[in-house]
Amino acid sequence: MKILAVSTSSSNASVCLLENDKLIKELNICDTKTHSEKLMPLIQKLFEETGFSLSDVGLIACDIGPGSFTGIRIGVATVKALAEVKKIPVVGVSSLEGLAYNVEGFDYICSILDARNNQVYSAIFDKNHNLVSEYFADDINNLVEVFKNYPNITYVGDGAKLLNISNKFDNTIYSKNIGLAGYKKFKQGIYTDSDNLAVMYLRPSQSERNKNK
Repeated sequence: MKILAVSTSSSNASVCLLENDKLIKELNICDTKTHSEKLMPLIQKLFEETGFSLSDVGLIACDIGPGSFTGIRIGVATVKALAEVKKIPVVGVSSLEGLAYNVEGFDYICSILDARNNQVYSAIFDKNHNLVSEYFADDINNLVEVFKNYPNITYVGDGAKLLNISNKFDNTIYSKNIGLAGYKKFKQGIYTDSDNLAVMYLRPSQSERNKNK
C-alpha cells in the first residue's frame, strides 16, 4: 500500500511516499515561505519524481498537532481535500509521536516542543513509540517531576533546552515518521475519512488567548 505522509506542524514542510513501512522518497523544505505556498507544489514534485499519483495512494497520514496552529490547519485542510477526491482513508498523528520516531535505544522517549514563555508541549513514549503518558501542555517546571518517574528516559525536540539538556538527536519532525506512525495505526484499525480528520488542540491559539484576556 502506498502511503502519502505530510508534516506541517513546524517550520519544516515535509512530504513523503512509503510502501507500507518502507520509504520511497521524502522531500523537505524549511524556508521563509508559508506552508500555504509550498505544500501543494512539494506534493506535486513528490509525485513527479516518484512516478506515482494520488490514484496510487491507499492511505494519507498527517500530523495534527501540537505545533504551529497555522501550519497544522493548512496541512489538515490539504489532506482532507486530497483524501476527498479519491475517497482515501486518513490517519491523524500527533507531531510529538512522529518526533519520538527520531530516537531508538532508550526505554522511554520524551518528545518536547517549546511553546514559548516557558510552556511546552510534551508526551512520553516507550521504546516501541507507544504513548505511555497523557499529552501535556504546561509550564516546564510542572513537568520535571513527572519525567523523573520514567527510568532510562531521553529527550527529543527543541523544548529540551528548557531542561538545560543538550540532546544529541535530530529535532526535526519528518513526514517519514508521521507515515510510519500512521501505518502502525492503520494496521490497528485506527483511521477515518476526510470529514472526520481533526486538529489536536492542547491549548488555545495565541489569538484566542488574547481574545479571552
